[in-house]
Amino acid sequence: MTKDIQVKKLLHSRNLHRGSYDLRQLCEQSPSLSAFLRTNPKGEQTLDFSEPQAVLLLNQALLKQFYHVDFWQIPQGYLCPPIPGRVDYIHYLADLLADTFKGKIPEGKQVKVLDIGTGANCIYPILGSQSYGWSFVGTDIDPLSVKMAELIIKSNAALKPFIKVQLQKNKQAIFAGVIKAKDKFTLTMCNPPFHASMEKALAGSTRKIKNLSKDQNNPSRVLNFAGQEVELCCAGGEIAFLKQMIQESKDYARQVCWFSSLVSKSENVGPLQKQLEKAGAEHVKVIKMAQGQKVSRFIAWSFLAQPQDF
Repeated sequence: MTKDIQVKKLLHSRNLHRGSYDLRQLCEQSPSLSAFLRTNPKGEQTLDFSEPQAVLLLNQALLKQFYHVDFWQIPQGYLCPPIPGRVDYIHYLADLLADTFKGKIPEGKQVKVLDIGTGANCIYPILGSQSYGWSFVGTDIDPLSVKMAELIIKSNAALKPFIKVQLQKNKQAIFAGVIKAKDKFTLTMCNPPFHASMEKALAGSTRKIKNLSKDQNNPSRVLNFAGQEVELCCAGGEIAFLKQMIQESKDYARQVCWFSSLVSKSENVGPLQKQLEKAGAEHVKVIKMAQGQKVSRFIAWSFLAQPQDF
């Protein structure tokens, strides 16, 4: 088994959100956003990121300006993801495929991606389809999330050719029942539930709220304090979820070129690498992504001796 750990210090070079937001242009896309403009101690205009409505409107403006999405909405209380960090995962997966397939990023619908836990926001299929033309299947165990994601897709002509969403009826399974016998996916991706309980999730949000004012100007530090239990929590937390994902992935070893998932807690990386070694993964890569003060990472693995022949 080969292991590869890479450290990235900034948002990806292809990330369209590396610099400061052009608030004038974004307010043109979403005029309601102007109500949340504030002046920071340096005399610069910024957004009040502590207001959930401001984050929602910001996302709507970004999706409209950069990703051809005219309608995007989420149910009240559901996760509203920060787009700069989310699209970074997409760009680094594109680099993974470039490393796999002769140095060139494969584009177009022949690249099939399975998004586990796509959520009501459907954010990864949106960003991946509009950035690289990849086709997506998004799955979720929450019927309302699936219904909302389907509405977003149907409401945007740019998304309809690329994205399908389906309900994972077995809440105890990840891939089982989703990947059919004849399916093949270039990638799977996931932003897993990382808390073991809502109590721990709320404690984490409280710490983030206290720190928010320290980094108001960093666009990649946009936070969200909402989220349903199915989005945030699972028995045993992130490590239990990802160990189950690794175990299940063995059953689809020849149907997927690269499995991947975000890993929020750095202390989970070592145990996951050991689990993958036991599972017989041929290749394991850990990619660290720095977004301002925040460091995130994802782990990717393949059971194929020659992934380039997939």
